[in-house]
Amino acid sequence: MAFTTGLILNTRDFGTAAANVAVNISNEDAVNTAQIVVEIFYTLSTGVAKTPLYFQTYTVPPGFADIRLFFIAGVLAYEVQIAVVAPQPNLVVASVFGLDTFNNLVPAQRVLQSELTPIPSLGG
Repeated sequence: MAFTTGLILNTRDFGTAAANVAVNISNEDAVNTAQIVVEIFYTLSTGVAKTPLYFQTYTVPPGFADIRLFFIAGVLAYEVQIAVVAPQPNLVVASVFGLDTFNNLVPAQRVLQSELTPIPSLGG
């Protein structure tokens, strides 16, 4: 199952811009390793196609948490897409947080599991 944050505006005009985005994964399965795919897109202006920035696959052992930082400073907007390949998606909890240049949370750039939008697949 795949999820997206949707486009997140990243300018100082609306508060603090993020320099990094943290993708947090918690594997709540007691037995199975989670297979995770993260794809991050960005745009520098309006009216243009989103550009892929990162594509990363990794695993999270049962009962473990994983936090990955991705550099996004200078982009107008970004989107994080996350796919949970295994185990069952409801046993993996994902969240996304924008972080400023000092790695402080940017409150307007947080997306919790319940706020992620399901999508058919990554890459769009």
